[in-house]
Amino acid sequence: MFKRWLLALMARLGLIVLGVCCCLFLFYLLACKPSSGGAHQSSLLSGATTTKEGYMALLQEREDSHKHYIDSLSKQIAQLKEALQERTQQLHESLEKAKSKGILPLGLDSLHKTPTQTDLREFFRSQLSQAEVTSGVKLPSEYALIPFDAFTLRRVYQLETGLTKHPEERPVRKDRRDELIGTVESALHVLNGPQQHVDNIKRKHTYGPADFIQGLTRTERDRGSAYELVFKGDRPQVFTQLVLFRPFGPLMKVKSDRVDTRRMLINIIVPLSKRADAFKHFINNFREVCILRDGRVHLTIVYFGREQIDLVKAMLDQITRETRFRSFTLIQLNEEFSRGRGLEVGAKAWRRSQNILLFFCDVDIHFTTDFLTSCRLNAEPGKKVYYPILFSQYNPSIIYSNQTLLPSLQQQLVIRKETGFWRDFGFGMTCQYRSDFINIGGFDRSIKGWGLEDVHLYRKYLHSKLLVVRAPSRSLFHMWHEKTCADELPPDKYKMCMQTKAMSEASHSQLGELIFKQEIQEHLKRSRGR
Repeated sequence: MFKRWLLALMARLGLIVLGVCCCLFLFYLLACKPSSGGAHQSSLLSGATTTKEGYMALLQEREDSHKHYIDSLSKQIAQLKEALQERTQQLHESLEKAKSKGILPLGLDSLHKTPTQTDLREFFRSQLSQAEVTSGVKLPSEYALIPFDAFTLRRVYQLETGLTKHPEERPVRKDRRDELIGTVESALHVLNGPQQHVDNIKRKHTYGPADFIQGLTRTERDRGSAYELVFKGDRPQVFTQLVLFRPFGPLMKVKSDRVDTRRMLINIIVPLSKRADAFKHFINNFREVCILRDGRVHLTIVYFGREQIDLVKAMLDQITRETRFRSFTLIQLNEEFSRGRGLEVGAKAWRRSQNILLFFCDVDIHFTTDFLTSCRLNAEPGKKVYYPILFSQYNPSIIYSNQTLLPSLQQQLVIRKETGFWRDFGFGMTCQYRSDFINIGGFDRSIKGWGLEDVHLYRKYLHSKLLVVRAPSRSLFHMWHEKTCADELPPDKYKMCMQTKAMSEASHSQLGELIFKQEIQEHLKRSRGR
């Protein structure tokens, strides 16, 4: 009973409140109605018609104007949506065509969408299906095959030896060691897992590292790394072979920066002693590349001794007269030649406030404007230094011995295995900012003469937190010149000098032709007599 009475009371109160609100609303409408006097005063101020029809016409005009504006915006938005859909469709069609032709790597579409776990799983399966793991693929020639590297728990047997030149070696890099050891550990985990069985026969023993015999591995750059591991079986001449595959993930955007190199000045530092003929070739290349084309360089020459320095000064004066180029510094030191000492003096001689980019160079180096661009892009103060691998030319008199005249210099600047080699054991040519060079401690001042000072500096950067960019440069050449190894060099330096001299003469096959030249000529005579 009490609940019914309460509901009835609330209903009556609600009706009373509703009635009061209606009355207040009626009073509000009557109070807000404009009077004739006010309308007359407004007409005097504005000079416009203030009748009810005038207000309605004005409101209608404004409404029509807004409707036309909204219709125009709606049409533009519709056109933009249609154009966007059309461009998106064209992009998807182009991506699909490129994927079907094998031009575009799968996974590139992940750059503009967040991949889910299912997408990644499907992507990894596609990587495995397209990689040369479970079956072969058609290759155009014998040069297209990717060879395997063989490895055991202690050694790696490789074709691409690089700087080490060892066909058999212990992995030097920790990540390489961890990769191979981790692969073997993963294989043992699989073999000893509860689901591993062969022909439904229960495993008779637990596999361990001692059961691992050898493995093969190779990497397809756009797919992943494949591993074929061989373990001892449970009886002689019975083996267990396991194939693993580490797929590469889709491409990820790391960063996108705009690099403005228009005001990046490069200070090219060249230590020099005598060798005026070589400096003539260098300054001609400097004039063509740095003065006439690039124009954002400073040349610092650190000259040791007095002999032939007048010739060097005369060449610089001639360049100044002909090109009006004056951005160079000549420093003379009455000391025994030391490359590290000369480069350090040249670096510290820069007195301007600008943190300049340094290029440590030699008089036998030939470079182009493309290299200067690479120098600017691959060095960043406090972050990274650039150590290009230059292409070293062989002795022209040997490699062009079958020609009556030597080719021109530009014709000799080609990258082929018959004309030269990548000088991956040299660390003398480098681009780094002056602040990084000073903060790292510069060169070892105790080193005299030839060699090792650049290696010590290179190791300092490897031990620091700076990124070392080490890559072949197609625009940096070491011109061949007669090399003399001084008798006063210590045994280790003398051996290094002789090894460099031997490597710089000619390729393996060309040296072989020189050694067996007499036998080859005798064979030609016998062939002609037949």
